[in-house]
Amino acid sequence: MQLGIRFHDTKVLPLEERLAEVNRQGFSCVHLALSKVIKENSVAPEALTPGYAMYLKRLFGAQKLDIAVLGCYLNLANPNPDKLSEIVEKYKAHIRFAAHLGCGVVGTETGAPNEEYKYEPACHSEEALELFIKNLRPVVEYAENMGVIFAIEPVWKHIVCNPVRARRVLDEINSPNLQIILDPVNLLDISNYKEQVAIVEEAIDILGKDVAVVHIKDYVVRDGKLESVAAGNGCMDYTAIMKFIKERKPYIHTTLENTVPENAVQAKEHIWKLWEEA
Repeated sequence: MQLGIRFHDTKVLPLEERLAEVNRQGFSCVHLALSKVIKENSVAPEALTPGYAMYLKRLFGAQKLDIAVLGCYLNLANPNPDKLSEIVEKYKAHIRFAAHLGCGVVGTETGAPNEEYKYEPACHSEEALELFIKNLRPVVEYAENMGVIFAIEPVWKHIVCNPVRARRVLDEINSPNLQIILDPVNLLDISNYKEQVAIVEEAIDILGKDVAVVHIKDYVVRDGKLESVAAGNGCMDYTAIMKFIKERKPYIHTTLENTVPENAVQAKEHIWKLWEEA
């Protein structure tokens, strides 16, 4: 397991110092969302040049850090055709950028059938899933042409809300360049969290062979909702996911989420302890 962290959860410092701090804390990879961490540079599609990618690759490489995920979390089910066209172009720009950056995957979640990108019951409809697959297809074809892995992350509140729907997307697109980011907590909601063990085991069974990256966080129940927190600070049962990683994906990029600079190392140590016990 190559254990890393979301770069925008780390201590805010000048870029090279921030990378050095991540290295010092003992992480080996990061999840990079450009717009959340590199404020001094434009992230418009036209700014994502090969030279910019190679510059970042040099800085990350100097600290022996992989870029596990280049995040581009935009709504591929946006019903506004003009905005959808802009979104698709941004995805293509990130895919081109990733080809020069040498990152593991370009990662995304799976949207909502509205411009606000918010949950509504229609997210879980057949129509929303068909729309997402239709809009995803040309993006994956572009990733194939660029030799880049594009990975979708199932989330209960989004269109691809469970492992079964994720499996359908994979099968209908039918491309080796489309894979999965598995975040067990994102499959949970206040309506189903008590079945977390069965849900995670189902995800591993249905999606395991196509999982390219794992996200790790925890959750607590507060005011009738699930709230994400750093690993080791909540109710998550990691048994199945640790066993899956150790037995089937021993060198997979695994990134922590919802940490803060003050608890990131503690969360890292908690996960390594579970890894050793698996």
